[in-house]
Amino acid sequence: MFVPAGLHQPRAERRQLDQIARAGADLFEIGLGHHDAALDGPVIQAAYRRALRRCNVLARALRSVEHAAGLRPTVVMTYWDPLHRLGPEHLARLFADAGAVGAMVVDLPDSQAEHWQAAATEANLHTPRLVPRHIAEPDLATVAAGASGWLYAPASTAPTGYRGPLDVPALSDFTTRLRAASPLPVVSGVGISTPALAARVTPLVNAVVIGTPIVRTLMSAPEEAAATTAAFAQAVHPHITTETRA
Repeated sequence: MFVPAGLHQPRAERRQLDQIARAGADLFEIGLGHHDAALDGPVIQAAYRRALRRCNVLARALRSVEHAAGLRPTVVMTYWDPLHRLGPEHLARLFADAGAVGAMVVDLPDSQAEHWQAAATEANLHTPRLVPRHIAEPDLATVAAGASGWLYAPASTAPTGYRGPLDVPALSDFTTRLRAASPLPVVSGVGISTPALAARVTPLVNAVVIGTPIVRTLMSAPEEAAATTAAFAQAVHPHITTETRA
């Protein structure tokens, strides 16, 4: 589950992470708020704006990572700008010290990929990479070679929060390309807006990430976050109850 840091007060946020984990989340992606989240849709952008108004978003994100990492494997989701401003080495070490197992830079510039990979490797962080659907083969080989942990295959080519139908055959073809290019697991997200869509995507990938549906709930009705999580978890793991996963 993707959870943007800083939406709520720390005690409430810790309680929400606990509830989401008990409801069936296998992994947390903690989003570091950014003022220009160009690859995200309006819901996550609004969540980031709220987080940025509330506090020192980096400090809150690190506290969220620390708590989440005590519950499930945890990855930081970030844009390149904070790393550029504060230093890849510095932020990689902060993320690792907080307990993150990896960090995915969703808009990582090609010119900075080697620098970031070296900084993350030194901090013992995985560097999963988001791979655009229509990436050319030479570029795919380069991205795959610089990734660790997994490759992220968006289920939709739209920004996060897309709620329309998914081209599942196209996603299947794309995941086949990724597996031919790399032995890394393939993870999908973006546009998996319902449990039914999660169930359709699950056979194609090693894991799915649910973002906007849980963020929308956390923004408007946080007490329902566990139920939202459980619905998606049941779709992905239909034979496992949330009790056995707690």
